[in-house]
Amino acid sequence: MQVSLNSAVVTITGGTGSFGSTMASHLLNEDVSEIRIFSRDENKQDLMRNRFRDERLRFFIGDVRDGQSVENAISGSDYVFHAAALKQVPSCEFFPMQANATNVVGSSNVIESAVRNEVKGVVCLSSDKAVYPINAMGMSKALMEKIAQSVARNHPQSQTKIAITRYGNVMMSRGSVIPLFIDQIKSKAPITLTDPAMTRFMMSLSDSVSLVKYAFTNATTGDLFIRKAPACSVETLAKALIKIFDVEGKIDIQIIGTRHGEKLFESLLSTEENARSIDCGDYFKVPLDTRTLDYQAFFERGNTLPKQLEAYTSHNTEQLTVDEVARLVSELPEFVELAGI
Repeated sequence: MQVSLNSAVVTITGGTGSFGSTMASHLLNEDVSEIRIFSRDENKQDLMRNRFRDERLRFFIGDVRDGQSVENAISGSDYVFHAAALKQVPSCEFFPMQANATNVVGSSNVIESAVRNEVKGVVCLSSDKAVYPINAMGMSKALMEKIAQSVARNHPQSQTKIAITRYGNVMMSRGSVIPLFIDQIKSKAPITLTDPAMTRFMMSLSDSVSLVKYAFTNATTGDLFIRKAPACSVETLAKALIKIFDVEGKIDIQIIGTRHGEKLFESLLSTEENARSIDCGDYFKVPLDTRTLDYQAFFERGNTLPKQLEAYTSHNTEQLTVDEVARLVSELPEFVELAGI
């Protein structure tokens, strides 16, 4: 998509979350005229208002489930970053209809409003849990992706370009495991692990913003983007934090078993998507499947997928050692601020 942020109006749904506040910080260094922070938490909005103190920030109270509040925020926008979501796997398992209301219906409200208001571009943030989903959070995110792709497919002449980004565990984001481990270490409690062999991709908040910016700049409507990322086991991560805080032999590691809906490893690309993906260096792009509903052409001839290709997962990507994870985590500005070391 052709992009110019000069004098642009940008809306961020879920704008007071970890990604939203980080993206807002980046955008304030651009020549934007206005950044609209759309969220339902007035306290977080007030904290963000006082943190940045920039007149280009405007705050909209609302919920993606409420189509009119979405319309109020998006009308007049040039670009939309859709980050609002229910992201916690266990809570979505207990309340799947709530996950559906926010991640599916709410996302449809945002995308349809963007098209209706002729927004230039929309980037929808998804999750590795949308690939081969086994939990309600992943299933709802997978449906969000399908909605974005269907709108792109059904409106090929629309002025609004729609892109999807999919990323894994974001270190130091709200609800992620590193802040929990830090609290446990500081309180001299055991570090609780679900399964020591469980692997997760390791991305920083800055990486997630870079991914969205890349998609924002390089997308043809309907494209899906992922950023290549290393991974490690949760045991390696726990040992890295023990090393950083120099508490080896003083802090125990306790295995508590997997939580509702958790996977042993995550996938950023399915086997089928990997077969269609384009290697863009630090990123993979999966173009939109633009075939029609007329399957007559495929009764006698179909597409053939490479036989040796596999999914791109946190098990088969680059695996980080304890020292590498310790170095990576200790350099994160968010970690330095929270850890106080």
